[in-house]
Amino acid sequence: MSGDRLRAVVTKVAHLLSRSVRYLESGSGRPLVLLHAFPLSADQWFGQLQRVPPGWRAVAPDLRGFRGGSVAYEDPGLDGLTIDDYARDVLEFMTHVEADRSVVLGLSMGGYVALALARRAPRRIAGLILADTRPGADSPEGRAGRDALVDVARREGVGAVARQLVPRLVGETTRRDQPELLDVLTGAVQLNTVEAIVAASLAMKDRPDQTGWLPSIAVPTTIVCGEEDTLTPMAESEAMQRAIPGARLVRIPGAGHLSNLEAPRAFNAAIEAALAVVP
Repeated sequence: MSGDRLRAVVTKVAHLLSRSVRYLESGSGRPLVLLHAFPLSADQWFGQLQRVPPGWRAVAPDLRGFRGGSVAYEDPGLDGLTIDDYARDVLEFMTHVEADRSVVLGLSMGGYVALALARRAPRRIAGLILADTRPGADSPEGRAGRDALVDVARREGVGAVARQLVPRLVGETTRRDQPELLDVLTGAVQLNTVEAIVAASLAMKDRPDQTGWLPSIAVPTTIVCGEEDTLTPMAESEAMQRAIPGARLVRIPGAGHLSNLEAPRAFNAAIEAALAVVP
């Protein structure tokens, strides 16, 4: 995005009624809200924030609890969180940063939150970019996997979660050609607390199926998926494209579940094309 021109990325804190939210911001103009994957943070979007297209202001908040090891940013109220709770958080954040009607980009867990946000407050959404995510609820096997990860987090800590999860977050090409990215991701996961990982895991485990209302989405929607994503395979994105009127599907070669980090140039081009069609 934006050619070779790099934009300054600023770290800020939004002091909301219930808590403080750390977020990253760049650019100026119409708002683009970036919602990160589990179990990362807003830092995931640095490569996109540096290349926000002219005329757009990108804001990337930490979802509640994430990157919350610092007392200054520690979020209360993690017990019993739902995906709708995260969506309400984002709506409050959007109001605070004067992003009243935004394009929302969510990847993985961020995509679950983006869909919940669009369902709850469609008038606040100017467009959607749904990356490496799915509208459906977890399968019984998926729910069991969430429980197993929660058990690992509680018994062995965040480091064990990173060792188990990080290799699955990227594709085969990335594991072969960008092994350093796995080290970066391991460090990013370890910035989170056990409490945040447990809360988000249980929220995702119990999230509702959002497939039925997809045909009612009435804003420009782009779906992005890494061709080597095994956590939310391409078939999930293809089904979502068929269900959302007028949706576009962008396939990212050589990328797995974290396509924005594995193939940033292709991902940035997908964002730029998606924003170009938002009226």
